[in-house]
Amino acid sequence: MKTCDTAIILAGGKSKRMGFDKQFISVDNMYLIDKIIEILKKEFKQIIIISNTPHIYKDRYDEVYIDSIKNVGPLGGIYTGLSHSKSKYNYIIACDMPCINIDYINYMKQLLSESNESDAIITRYKNWIEPFNAIYSKSLINDLKAYLKTNKRSINLFLELVNVKYIDEDIARQYSYNWNMFRNINDLKELKKFCKEGTDCQLLTTEVASL
Repeated sequence: MKTCDTAIILAGGKSKRMGFDKQFISVDNMYLIDKIIEILKKEFKQIIIISNTPHIYKDRYDEVYIDSIKNVGPLGGIYTGLSHSKSKYNYIIACDMPCINIDYINYMKQLLSESNESDAIITRYKNWIEPFNAIYSKSLINDLKAYLKTNKRSINLFLELVNVKYIDEDIARQYSYNWNMFRNINDLKELKKFCKEGTDCQLLTTEVASL
C-alpha cells in the first residue's frame, strides 16, 4: 500500500537573506512553523522537523533531528528526514512556506495510487520545478547518499536521475491560481509584503532567547 503518513519540515537553512533565523517568523501571533505543524498534523501521523538548532523545540516536539550529512543544503535535510520517516512516501515543505494547500496535498497523495512506483511527485513551473510542497519516497535514501558523496548539491540535478512524476503548471493552478502554495519568505522585503496582504505577522525576536 502506498502510504504518505509523514510530513517533513525543513528548518535547517542559514537564513542569510532574511537576516535572522526563519524559524522565528511569526504569523497571527504564532510561530509560522508551529502554524504549519498545526495544519499538517491533521493530515499526517508523523511530523518530522529538520533543524540544526533542535534545542529551540525542547518540550514542544518529539521528532526534531539535525542534518546527518552536514553542509550540503536542502538535500541533506531531505536525506535526514527520509531516514527517520516511518512512511514510504513523505510530504516535504520548508519552514518559510506559509500557505498550506490541503486539497493539493490530497491530490498528490491520490497520484501515488495511480503512478508506477514514482520516487517523487514534483510540480513543474514553466522550465522550472518546485522541489517543496512535494512528495518524496523513502526509497531515495541510498540514491541521495551516493549523490551527495559526489559533492553535488542541486536538487534539480538529483531529480533528473530518479523516477519523478511531474504535475504540470495548468493542473497545479487549479488548486492555487496565484501559486501561493509554493510561496516562500526569503527576506524582509518579502515578509513585509506578506504582512501587507492582510496577515497579522510579527517578528517575535524578543522571545527567541526564552525558547
